[in-house]
Amino acid sequence: MFSAFSSIDHDAIRTRTPTEAAVKRLDGIGHVLSELDLAGVRTQDDLTRMLLTLDTADKCIRAICAEFRVEAVSDRLARKAENLMVLIERARDDLTGCRMSKS
Repeated sequence: MFSAFSSIDHDAIRTRTPTEAAVKRLDGIGHVLSELDLAGVRTQDDLTRMLLTLDTADKCIRAICAEFRVEAVSDRLARKAENLMVLIERARDDLTGCRMSKS
């Protein structure tokens, strides 16, 4: 689901502006999320850990975007943040939907 972020070349990304730094942080969050094994959730503890990870990622994304409250957010930053939040919500829905149907 988050696989688009797994091939980021972090060394090639140089930040020159606060927006570029924010985009780089969002890329890092996406990279971490791409390593999650949603299919590997088997127990309630697994589900709890996964949901906490997704919630933490969502809060980090919102905090990064909040840094730009007083200035215009670039389209690139806004799109990347929105895409990540949509993927997080979809993953959360998949996890809770699958878990509820197994009960």
